[in-house]
Amino acid sequence: MRVLFISDVYFPRVNGVSTSIRTFRTDLRDAGVDTVLVAPDYGTSAAVPHSSMIPDEPGVLRIASGAVPRDPEDRRMKYFALCRRLDELEAQHFDLVHIHTPFLAHYAGVRFARSKAIPVIATYHTFFEEYLHHYVPMLPRPIGRALARRFTLSQCAQLAAIVAPSEPMRSLLLEYGVSARIQVIPTGLPAERFVPGDGARFRANFGIAAGRPLLLYVGRVAHEKNIDFLLRAFVALRRMRPGALFAIAGEGPAREHLQSQVARLGIASDVQFIGYLDRERGLADCYAAADVFVFASRTETQGLVLLEALAQGRPVVSTAHLGTASILQAGCGARVAPEKPDAFAQAIADILDDPARAARLSAQARSYAQNWTSSHMAWRLAELYHELAYQHEPDAIAAA
Repeated sequence: MRVLFISDVYFPRVNGVSTSIRTFRTDLRDAGVDTVLVAPDYGTSAAVPHSSMIPDEPGVLRIASGAVPRDPEDRRMKYFALCRRLDELEAQHFDLVHIHTPFLAHYAGVRFARSKAIPVIATYHTFFEEYLHHYVPMLPRPIGRALARRFTLSQCAQLAAIVAPSEPMRSLLLEYGVSARIQVIPTGLPAERFVPGDGARFRANFGIAAGRPLLLYVGRVAHEKNIDFLLRAFVALRRMRPGALFAIAGEGPAREHLQSQVARLGIASDVQFIGYLDRERGLADCYAAADVFVFASRTETQGLVLLEALAQGRPVVSTAHLGTASILQAGCGARVAPEKPDAFAQAIADILDDPARAARLSAQARSYAQNWTSSHMAWRLAELYHELAYQHEPDAIAAA
């Protein structure tokens, strides 16, 4: 089977969509599915680290792209260049089109699938109604929510099926009124995410004392990730554990705002912005160095970084909104805390102050993460592909 992936974002742009695409493409090969990915060319942008050093990746077709206003990290594929490239693929055999983002990729993917008379599906990676008010603040929130839902409904109506990364995301789409088939298939963890990192090496590299309590956030440094709340909770924690350090690993448009907030709160000496890390080893070392992983995003359709932290045996303290609620189940090695600074800080302190509890949560975390292997998720996705392609066969014959 051969599937065309199309996305408005991919590495070197680091986010959950890029990670999901690469993870599935790798494991789908073992499930007998060959994929070709169409994605933007990032050139040599200073806003996207390592963009000048992208290794050649088999089966990735890069499209000439332009800048996105007010968003230096992303690129907008040039529509005519995208259409020309897809036209060049017309002669090649594909069984299905899988769209990963709802912008140009969606409309070009639907157009290509119709021209080939093959099924088209999409993964709903992003909870857009909660993003709009951060990036278009002048738009009243109720209007933005209504627009996002109408936009989602119109796109979903063009699809043979939708992949939802979590059950709460599926429920939300059903609440919108989406009538297309919705299959819950999370992004899993590849085997290398379970290889223990070297926490001592990370601490040495970043000048963090061996015994200093370390809290960690990993992910995009963006407004919708609710890092402001984590900083307020850290202020509360410092009253109980004055020596604690909070490390923020990642980059994004909210970094300058957060650095200003750190200065206003008087915690600059105890908050360290790490930036992007090498996913092969640096990231695992970072997780392994932490005593507690903290998270409070309200917009995750899944929450991959939670799984990555659990796979490294890190106790987690997190709120549970939308997709993260599907991960943070009983016995997973996490404490679910309310979005209240004092209560959240107390949950962290309870772990820091009780080594036996921390060790128990760590063991639970490693064991629980084993249930989320990427190879299993890829086989489930491959089964969906085969089922849809088989069901579509008569239509394809009639269209020919």
